[in-house]
Amino acid sequence: MAVAISGGKDSLLMAKLFQELQRQRQVELELEFIAMDPGYHPNIKELLIDNCKHLQIPLHIFEADIFKIAQKIAGDYPCYMCAKMRRGALYTKAQEMGCNKLALGHHFDDVIETTMLNLLCAGSFKNMLPKLKAKNFAGMELIRPLYLIKEKDISRFTGYCGIWPLNCACMVAAKKIGNKRYEIKALIEDLRENFQEVEKSIFRAGHNVYLDSILGWKKDGEHHSYLDHYDDE
Repeated sequence: MAVAISGGKDSLLMAKLFQELQRQRQVELELEFIAMDPGYHPNIKELLIDNCKHLQIPLHIFEADIFKIAQKIAGDYPCYMCAKMRRGALYTKAQEMGCNKLALGHHFDDVIETTMLNLLCAGSFKNMLPKLKAKNFAGMELIRPLYLIKEKDISRFTGYCGIWPLNCACMVAAKKIGNKRYEIKALIEDLRENFQEVEKSIFRAGHNVYLDSILGWKKDGEHHSYLDHYDDE
């Protein structure tokens, strides 16, 4: 299994949890801890390396000039393209190292924010899944072990360890206006004032989709409408 280390507090916690599972031998695991340098400032890269040394995480780091490529392709909103390209590069490296799984550090807050991003910005209802099989990398599976862990709890781990985790560290996105994920995060924070446990409601919505009351859906690349079967009833 390849455990992807972005340098953020989520991926560092994930790495330590996998090390603990391996140490206790409750599950047989062969682990490779990999990190991609997509174009970090040298100081940021050094911080990533220092954090992993402090936490005793044996890191394999490789380079890819993804920040600049994403900026060239995607213009003012490079984040989606950057994430897609980074995931592809991690898949490739994991497969080269003989791994059959790639673990990413997305947490509960990422899940509900992605749901809201799709709803409000893309006009679609899609969830971030806890695991999925790779379409372009045979035999590979992506997993998100922190799927149900809240960001605030991960932050407590960071404080306990006394490290300075990286954020996205992208100098391209830092110059852009309107990072929608931060806007969605602020929106959910505002909704908490008037809607009790709004995060849980957003999360549960993905488990309670009533297809009989949906105008349309997409399955295996094919679009369907409720009108397709309207006269059959």
